[in-house]
Amino acid sequence: MPDTTPQTQPPRLRAARTTSVVVGAIVGLIAFAMLAIGGVLLWADSKKDEQGYIHTDTQRFATRTAAIATDNLDVDSHGLGWLTSHDRYGNIRLKVSSRNDKPVFVGIARTSDVATYLRGTSHTTVTDFHSDPFRAVYRAERGSGRPAAPASKRIWAASSHGTGMQTVTWDVKHGDWSVVVMNADGSRGVDTGVSAGADFPILSALAWGSVGGGLVLLGVAALLIVAGTTAQRRAPAAALAPA
Repeated sequence: MPDTTPQTQPPRLRAARTTSVVVGAIVGLIAFAMLAIGGVLLWADSKKDEQGYIHTDTQRFATRTAAIATDNLDVDSHGLGWLTSHDRYGNIRLKVSSRNDKPVFVGIARTSDVATYLRGTSHTTVTDFHSDPFRAVYRAERGSGRPAAPASKRIWAASSHGTGMQTVTWDVKHGDWSVVVMNADGSRGVDTGVSAGADFPILSALAWGSVGGGLVLLGVAALLIVAGTTAQRRAPAAALAPA
């Protein structure tokens, strides 16, 4: 008589098949996360304007002092290799317009140079901001002197001044930098609308890389899960086969 008694799977085989399914599920979750990130990055890339920039809405920055300067913007490329090479940093674009009809100045310079230029003058530093609703957080810097007209200084990596909308495009470089917005003559009472943008040249590559990587991992996850579940279904059938 053939032996029809069901045979159980060896413990190691059962553990290996279970592990295959569990690992497949984990890899699948990672794949879906990468696909989601890639989708978000593709959406962001689609929001670039005709010049290839993603930009903020125009927000008001105003002070009764002679200048508005950002806190130190630390651009650190050390140890990041290809990710922060010259052509991947991209450009920053600032659009500044006066709200009080005064000619306006906008410039980007080394933080140390900005500190020297504004030392002893009454100015304001932007330390933070809240986005919803937008609200800039300022720190007042006291002083009695009036700064020289900013365009007369040779500290600026990029700058623009005059009436109407002023646009500055800066090729981002390593170091400590500050953005300064002033009246073109250095007088007190700055009231401006500012929009900031960046072209993020690596954004598209990151987006498609995330999508491609997610699809590959999704395929691996499917193979692992199918391999584990198929083996588990076949094992009982094989155990019941006649001798």
